[in-house]
Amino acid sequence: MKKLFLSLTVIFSFALYSVFTRKSSIASGPVPVSGSGTITMMQSPMMNYKNGQYTGDVADAFYGNVQVQVTVLGGKISDVAFLQYPSDRSRSMAINSRAMPYLKQEAIQAQGANVDMITGATATSQAFISSLASALNQAK
Repeated sequence: MKKLFLSLTVIFSFALYSVFTRKSSIASGPVPVSGSGTITMMQSPMMNYKNGQYTGDVADAFYGNVQVQVTVLGGKISDVAFLQYPSDRSRSMAINSRAMPYLKQEAIQAQGANVDMITGATATSQAFISSLASALNQAK
């Protein structure tokens, strides 16, 4: 019984290791498929924005408002600044001091408003996305 349990543990561990260490095969270009053909996977096109600074609409984040200003250089988002954010309560300040850097980083990395929500800062995340989208609409 112990040998069976040990064997199953080793097999399960190897399977988990294989799943978590496998490199992603998602890339641009032809991808072989079983059968006779290939599938071409496309990367989403990078939006090219007009250079400048664009201020988004004020968005309600339940405990206050969020408003961002986007800076575009070379057709790409280079910076996102928070002009307004909920900061009149100590809890709001604590949440937003952690969430805002991640939201900014996500927007710059994504080069758009398609960013991940921050757990625990849902209202701020939603308001950020709304304000960011309105700023980027001006930059098109």
